[in-house]
Amino acid sequence: MDTASIDQIIDRHQGEASSLIQVLLEIQREYHWLPQAALREVGRKLKVPMARIQHVATFYKAFSVVPKGRHRVHVCVGTACHVRGAMRVLESVQDLSGIAPGETDLEHKFSLETVNCLGCCALGPVIEIDGKVHGNVTKAGIAGILGRYE
Repeated sequence: MDTASIDQIIDRHQGEASSLIQVLLEIQREYHWLPQAALREVGRKLKVPMARIQHVATFYKAFSVVPKGRHRVHVCVGTACHVRGAMRVLESVQDLSGIAPGETDLEHKFSLETVNCLGCCALGPVIEIDGKVHGNVTKAGIAGILGRYE
């Protein structure tokens, strides 16, 4: 872990303890997770107790204290997507990536999660990768979609 990059993130926020969440979000964006060494550096520089940092880092779903893949795959399994074949899409993603929801592959390429709604029900079934929505997804089309994220 590069403490210089952590220090730059903290410095952009003038070392203010009130910027804790923003600092953690930027670290998460850079590393795809929150390494313990980074959390210790944040605590030291912002003068925030480690217990408070751990509480914030584990409370919000946006944060992860375990390594995540470079690409975050969210498969919608909400009602509209479910009736249009979301489970077949999910099975295909699992088969191709070798991981189940909540897991990250060994190369840290993909992390897979299911969500109850992505807010674009008319496009179902839907998957989102790194914030980009792919609609009307078919089981046969999953390989092509995942292949774009090499």
